Amino acid sequence: MKKILALVLALCMIVALCACGNTAKGPKYTIGICQLLQHDALDAATQGFMDAVKEKLGDDVAFDLQNASGDSAMCSTIVTGFVSNKVDLIMANATPALQAAVAATTEIPVLATSVTDFGTALADPDMDPAAGTGINVSGTSDGVPGQLYADLTMELVPEAKKVAVVYCSAEANSVVQADDFVACMDAKGVATEVFTFADSNDMQAVITAAIEGADALYIPTDNTAASNMTIVANVCQPANIPVICGEENMMANGGLATVSISYYNIGYVCGQMAVDILTNKADVSKMPIGYASDPVKEYNPAFAEAIGFAMPEGFTAVEPKA
Repeated sequence: MKKILALVLALCMIVALCACGNTAKGPKYTIGICQLLQHDALDAATQGFMDAVKEKLGDDVAFDLQNASGDSAMCSTIVTGFVSNKVDLIMANATPALQAAVAATTEIPVLATSVTDFGTALADPDMDPAAGTGINVSGTSDGVPGQLYADLTMELVPEAKKVAVVYCSAEANSVVQADDFVACMDAKGVATEVFTFADSNDMQAVITAAIEGADALYIPTDNTAASNMTIVANVCQPANIPVICGEENMMANGGLATVSISYYNIGYVCGQMAVDILTNKADVSKMPIGYASDPVKEYNPAFAEAIGFAMPEGFTAVEPKA
C-alpha cells in the first residue's frame, strides 16, 4: 500500500512539474489599437506610440493593431471587439476611432492621438484640455493654430485676394480647422471660399472647382485628403496653385508648404501616457491633453519646382515620399 501511495505521489509531482514547464509567460498587458486608415501621418503616430510603450514595458505588452481602412463603422466593430476581449487599454488613432471607442466603453482607458480638437470630437465644447476630459479618455492633439497657417499663406502669396479651403465634410476636426483658418484670413481682409467633398470619389471635381479664381488652396489635417494627395497635385500643379497643407506628410505627397508637427512625437507622448496608466494606475480622466511643440515651416521642393514657385528663406525642404 505504501509503495502504491508513493508511486501516486511521484506521478502527481511529475504531472505538476510538466505543467509548470509548459506554462509560457505571456504578456502582462494587451493594448488594442484602432487606426482609422493607412497614411504616413497616422502610421507615424502609431509607430511612436508603440515604440514608447515597448521601450518601458518590453515583452510585458502585446498590441492588437487593426486598421479600419477609412470606414467609421469599421472603427466601431474593431473597438467593440477590443471591449469583448477585455483589453487593458485602447489607443484610437484619429477622431472617428476615438468617437467609436467612447461609444463602446466607459470603463477601459482610451487614449487618442491625431485628434485636432478633443472638445469637438467628444461633443464637449466647454472641456478644458489642461484639466482632462473628465471621462475615460485622454491623448495627444495634432492641432496647430489657424493663425500660423494664415500667416504662412500670406508670407507665400502676399498679394492673394482669394484662398480656397477644401476638406472632407465627414471629418469634424477638419471643420474646426477650416473655420479657424477662415476667421484668421477674414481678419487679414482676404476672401476665402469653402468647398467640401464627401469622399475620395468626388475630390478631383471639388478641387478643380475650388481653384477656379483662387490664388492658393488650404487643406487642413484631413485624413481623406491625406490619403489622396496625388489627386490634389494632379489638379493644382498644372494650374500653378500653391497648396498649403495641414501637416508634413500631406505636403510631401502633393502640396507646397506647411507648418509641421511630428506625428511620431505626438504618438510617442501618447505611448508614455499609456505606460503611466498601465503601470502607475494614473487616472486617464484627469490627464491633460498633450500637444506638439515648436511647429516648423517646411516645403516640398519638387512641388515648388513644378509650379515655378520661388520659396522665401526660413523653410526646411522635405523630399516627397517614395
